[in-house]
Amino acid sequence: MSTSPSLAERTSPSLADALAAGTVVLDGGMSNQLAAAGHDLSDELWSARLLAEDPEAVTEAHLAYFTAGADVAITASYQATFEGFARRGIGRTEAAGLLTLSVDRAREAARRARASRPLWVAASVGPYGAMLADGSEYRGRYGLTVSELERFHRPRMEALAAAGPDVLALETVPDTDEAQALLRALRGLGVPAWLSYSVAGDRTRAGQPLEEAFAQAARADEVIAVGVNCCTPEDADHAVALAARTTGKPVVVYPNSGETWDAGARDWTGRPTFTTERVTGWRESGARLIGGCCRVGPETIASIARTLRSS
Repeated sequence: MSTSPSLAERTSPSLADALAAGTVVLDGGMSNQLAAAGHDLSDELWSARLLAEDPEAVTEAHLAYFTAGADVAITASYQATFEGFARRGIGRTEAAGLLTLSVDRAREAARRARASRPLWVAASVGPYGAMLADGSEYRGRYGLTVSELERFHRPRMEALAAAGPDVLALETVPDTDEAQALLRALRGLGVPAWLSYSVAGDRTRAGQPLEEAFAQAARADEVIAVGVNCCTPEDADHAVALAARTTGKPVVVYPNSGETWDAGARDWTGRPTFTTERVTGWRESGARLIGGCCRVGPETIASIARTLRSS
């Protein structure tokens, strides 16, 4: 049974109001936190598998970030789709229940945190390529039309919106076609969203100029923040200022740690380049929603929170 609030019962103030007033701290990577707790994520469903098999683990991961100082939890629904669940023999009714559960688990973590500050829940909507689980989420250009992508995204966005999150996180978007589809699917849902691209240099992963990509969201009233995630901190440096200048909206930024994934060795290499100095720079450039993605854990989120709240 869902414990999510109705649309009228969402956290007050709204996240949009909070962004207008100052800076809000996002959480870090769900997968690395679950892996650190000993959970095996070597599955096409990734962290979404635990919604069915161990939802308490998801709650505990969210709680770790709230305790560290995050104001927003991003749900474990990034790779949760009707199509992905169907490949595991999970029907649409049960799949819809698991999408709802992703929001419920984040809400439960917020309750357990007993924080004196407002806490928000962002329902993750990952790209089409996340469902394919073949790395195409970092290439885009799937060979589908914008209308086909809209038909893919709309049903799960409806299910997530009905669960009562504060915002939808349209995240790790690799190209402007998918962004257009997501923005179409967002219309009429009654829930605000942020849109964040995965980028390489000054372009989307599919190679389009970032200025053009950000401009798409500038025209969408439902979008309360625009920016980047699941990229290097270095790429985020340039993108934050460009997003602010292009859209006039608050900027969301949550890059990876800066380490590099070695697919052959199946391990991360290099040193993290995610620093608190960068966080201050992002805020000065227009970022209002700041956190981390892959390999960014509670310790780093705690450092971000201390930095932003002390200056």
